[in-house]
Amino acid sequence: MKAITLSDFGGIENLVIKELPVPVIGDSEVLVRNKAISINPVDIKTRKGQSLAGALKEFMPIILGWDISGTVVETGSKVSQFKNGDDVFGLINFPGYGRAYAEYVSVPASHLAKKPEGITHEESAAASLAALTAWQVLKEKVKIKQGDKVLIHAAAGGVGHYAVQIAKYLGATVFGTASERNRDFVISLGASVHIDYEKSAFENEISDIDFVLDTIGGQYIDRSLKVLRPGGTIVCIPSAASQGIEEKAAAMGLTGSKFLVQSDGNNMKEIALLLSEGHLKSYISKIYSFDQVQEAHLQIETAKTKGKIVLSI
Repeated sequence: MKAITLSDFGGIENLVIKELPVPVIGDSEVLVRNKAISINPVDIKTRKGQSLAGALKEFMPIILGWDISGTVVETGSKVSQFKNGDDVFGLINFPGYGRAYAEYVSVPASHLAKKPEGITHEESAAASLAALTAWQVLKEKVKIKQGDKVLIHAAAGGVGHYAVQIAKYLGATVFGTASERNRDFVISLGASVHIDYEKSAFENEISDIDFVLDTIGGQYIDRSLKVLRPGGTIVCIPSAASQGIEEKAAAMGLTGSKFLVQSDGNNMKEIALLLSEGHLKSYISKIYSFDQVQEAHLQIETAKTKGKIVLSI
């Protein structure tokens, strides 16, 4: 099979396509023939030697990636929920070793859900890590409810554009920061208020917010704490940029925490239902071919990607 290998941490030139053996599955795994792979910021950070690189360096050369959508071609002896020919998608082995950048991948069956009919493999792959992050934070960790006021930073981005839709679905009034060029997009996702971060300071525009989903970190943590109501909550996604969030929030009578998404097939089933019912849609700004992975990484590095980008196999 063809696989995109990373020979060493560093630049995109280290991403090289090679021929490797098809993986051997375990009793509780399935073998998936990938049709689409989604690229996330964690892929880029890990490639550079940050994020999950420390945990994966013992496997060098490694195969990056965690988001897949494809077709089951083999099932382990203990797998009953899937059969050969089923189209599936999910976030695989996160935050462990995913090996998604390949034509075939062995996956714990418990990490997958059936792909909804009418949803493309590209749309399904996109709605894995990013959509699952938004769902686990909003629905399970914070338990957003009807009438809550929710602020989502980088609302036009990967996690952000799913978070706006999910928060709206859960009954919240959504505020989203994004550039002016993405205003209409953010409003179309379900945000009631768009704030152009390039022209105004959001902390001067809004107040009494119940929950902030911060996908940026750094100074955004301090600024976001100012807009929360007493007892409000902030969750920061980029762990490397969220130092001190718990202490800073607690000092103001607020709740702050970091968050790292976990692979979960049951959650993926919930995402699949939202996709099939039209409550959640993947916006894909560009689809790259498998051999354009270096270009795809460069695009994510701009930190200006609208929605998601995907590799089609």
